[in-house]
Amino acid sequence: KMAEKQEEPSNAQNGEPDNAEEGEGKKKKVKREDLPPFEIVTGERLPAIFFKFQFRNVEYSSGRNKTFLCYVVETQGKEPVTSRGYLEDEHAAAHAEMAFFNTILPKCQAGARHDVTWYVSSSPCVTCAQRICEALRKNKGLRLTIMVGRLFMWEEPEMQAALRSMKEAGCKLRIMKPQDFEYVWKNFVEQEEGEEAKSFVPWEDIQENFQYYEEKLAEIL
Repeated sequence: KMAEKQEEPSNAQNGEPDNAEEGEGKKKKVKREDLPPFEIVTGERLPAIFFKFQFRNVEYSSGRNKTFLCYVVETQGKEPVTSRGYLEDEHAAAHAEMAFFNTILPKCQAGARHDVTWYVSSSPCVTCAQRICEALRKNKGLRLTIMVGRLFMWEEPEMQAALRSMKEAGCKLRIMKPQDFEYVWKNFVEQEEGEEAKSFVPWEDIQENFQYYEEKLAEIL
């Protein structure tokens, strides 16, 4: 059985080394604790160590209690525009999915058609699923495809109902294939300066876990 366990990750799990660069780690920690609530981190590329931990499509997602959301927005206006970036939860109070609707989408041309693709470390919670349904019903020009690494608490009946309601609202839900993880690696992950871009190295059980989650999602929907 796969289960989503919400545990506090160690620094290393969260992409910060436990012992190495201790001074820098402490500085980072202080900064993070000083952040106001509802803080959302945005950027163009996320650190590789975050990607390798947070996006891994594991069975037991111990410590993975943040959401990382990479987005591509294709606006079909007079002049087609493509924008991309990523959002990350910094506090449990505001989720990355909500932040997308509150901060990213309003910057896009009003009245135009927007084809949006999200690559998310795990599927939305019930509250975010409701917000997604509302956004799709209100905005007829919005097309949303969500590619997820893992299914969040998929055994819960209310979570299954939330996933079905998103599908009914017109959202396309897909499980990330190994090629999708490679796409995120190439387009959304920082490469070390001065180094040639490192190629994506799939983890051992990436294909098996993709198939597992794909079967579960098909059963739910």
